[in-house]
Amino acid sequence: MRLINPGRLVARLLLAALSLSAGPALAQDTSSLLPVTEAYKLSADASQPGVLKLHWDIAPDYYLYRGRMKFTAGEGITLGTAQLPDGDKHHDEYLGDVETYHHGIDARLPYTAAAGATRLQVAVQFQGCHEVDPKICYPPHTEKLDLPLPAAAAGATSPTGFGATLGKLGAAGALGAPGTPLPPEQAFRLDAVATAPDRLLLRWSMPHGYYLYRDKTELSTPGAGGLKLQPAWPAGTHHQDDYQGETVIYYDEVEVPVGIAGDLGGRHQLSVQARFQGCQDGGICYPVMTRTLQVSLPAAGAGQASASTEATGGDTASAAPHDGLLLALLLALGGGLVLNLMPCVLPVLSIKAVSLLESGESPARARRHALTYTAGVMSSFAVLGVAIVGLRAAGHALGWGAQLQQPLVVALLACVMFAVGLSMSGVVQFGASLGNTGAGLASRSGPAGDFFTGVLAVVVASPCTAPFMGSALAYAFAAPIAAALAVFLMLGVGLALPFLLVGFVPSLARRLPRPGRWMETLKQVLAFPMYLTAVWLAWVLAHQRGADAIGLLLVAMVLLAMALWWFERSRGGRPASRLWVLALLALTVVPLYYLTRMPPPSVRPVAAEGVVAYSPAKLAELRAAGTPVFVDMTADWCVTCKANEHTVLDTDRFRTLLQRTGAVYMKGDWTDVNPTIAAFLQQYHSPGVPLYVVFPKGGGEGKALPTVLTAGIVEQALTEASH
Repeated sequence: MRLINPGRLVARLLLAALSLSAGPALAQDTSSLLPVTEAYKLSADASQPGVLKLHWDIAPDYYLYRGRMKFTAGEGITLGTAQLPDGDKHHDEYLGDVETYHHGIDARLPYTAAAGATRLQVAVQFQGCHEVDPKICYPPHTEKLDLPLPAAAAGATSPTGFGATLGKLGAAGALGAPGTPLPPEQAFRLDAVATAPDRLLLRWSMPHGYYLYRDKTELSTPGAGGLKLQPAWPAGTHHQDDYQGETVIYYDEVEVPVGIAGDLGGRHQLSVQARFQGCQDGGICYPVMTRTLQVSLPAAGAGQASASTEATGGDTASAAPHDGLLLALLLALGGGLVLNLMPCVLPVLSIKAVSLLESGESPARARRHALTYTAGVMSSFAVLGVAIVGLRAAGHALGWGAQLQQPLVVALLACVMFAVGLSMSGVVQFGASLGNTGAGLASRSGPAGDFFTGVLAVVVASPCTAPFMGSALAYAFAAPIAAALAVFLMLGVGLALPFLLVGFVPSLARRLPRPGRWMETLKQVLAFPMYLTAVWLAWVLAHQRGADAIGLLLVAMVLLAMALWWFERSRGGRPASRLWVLALLALTVVPLYYLTRMPPPSVRPVAAEGVVAYSPAKLAELRAAGTPVFVDMTADWCVTCKANEHTVLDTDRFRTLLQRTGAVYMKGDWTDVNPTIAAFLQQYHSPGVPLYVVFPKGGGEGKALPTVLTAGIVEQALTEASH
């Protein structure tokens, strides 16, 4: 059997398509058609070093194919990726989906010239058609350009090594339309300011059309060898570079919080050296630049020490990281108890309530429910405590509820809530055959179900911050490992305590209603809070990754529902029928996998009217102007944050208060990973969001408010700050 070369096959198909498109014209009068060079008049401009500008004037009733343009370089010239505008999209009868240009088109072709090159030689191939009678497509046409190189390009010496790579980056990594390159000092402005004795803020400012490489930036402290600068880079723009591969770049302006590790030794001045590299969009790449800045460090006085004490996010004046372990444990116990009343935990506790009612008056069953549920809660808090304290010790910005910054965690949790809701609605009943696998999860009444209910209660409790919790967690992040883990375990005791009391105090157990048919109705009713929780998690995911992520989540939920439905249908059937359940569950993973590869939305929602988006520079500007500022660090997944907004911050009373005190409402969004906001949370020893800090009019350190707000607390704080 003779094999056909794929390239030849494509060529044959293309020729057939062109002949078919030209066929009807053979019987028509083609004398009115313009010569190809008049139908598509090509002009070129090589006056700008590194970029060849091309322009086509397209006659009326003619068009060019975008996908049929090719560019070939002559000797001594290396071409980058051509920058072509989007064309008119439509479906061609022979070529399929195509883009075409009418009237005119401007294109830019980046290039680099070798040493000694004086001419810019480029072959430009294009193809177009006449779209009215006589309808005909011209064969591909090539024009050879031979232009003198501009002086800057012709006289340049050929860089070697890393310099050569930078030149190629300027050609291959071009992203836009450049103008005349600016001097490095104007293209990349760098400022630095100290926001605390051990923390800096670096800001690069670039005109439109310039970008900075993250991975080409190095920071050091000349003359202070014992110090190390630790930048917390914000999320940038992912860019696939032909030479550097996958890289991250920043446009316009980027603010980088920088921690100072090491003994400052009472320094009041610090020399900061930055080595960095950036490019002009579609133009040149600059050599590595080095800037040295002198930064004045503020003294760590008593005022600042008291501010750190107040900034723990606690609910009492004594809630500081330096408080004793006993007080922290009591606060953790109280915070865990209050967590049972938070709206994020109530849907899961409804599962536990049903299981307790099903236990009837049997003391043994009640104790078993209580103990296995408590084991799930305690083990989950232990794992969470080890993870948070360990990662914080390693310098990572992780706080209470930060796992919900990961879209995959949010999606998985939504699927779990959806599956539990289906079980409580009676769509599927997990039988005893799954007892060894734990697949019954929270819907089962056995030990596996009780344990998983405890785990799920901790996971969904993390978006909530109850009173007393902020102080206890702040202590945990500053205390030794053993004391920190004790605080986390005490939070678990507080969360599990109500069910422990019911299980081990017979008088309380006897107050529970007797089991009956009404319990099945109650179980089905309680499924709807599960569905609402899944909806809330989907809303959080939409803010993190946009509408496409919601589509993937819904596909995963449908596949999961199909798997559970078939699992129920296959009861008593052949074991092979259960393979379809595994296949459907495996398919459920596919949309979740693609969800993990989705980048954050390029444009986040702008701040609402009357709200200023948080940035350290803007905060410093407002404070320098003597303006009182109310800073609100929040997240879409933070239920406590949303409750505070609904009851206090998103009210006419609060807006009137801002006008009366002249204060500015500044909000930071920690829904996604954000090192700038994480640095602010660390500065005020906050374990997570919400964090509310009021900065006074006349200067001085900010005052942190409790995590659960009231209108009175906010009014008193802003009134004091405005005087």
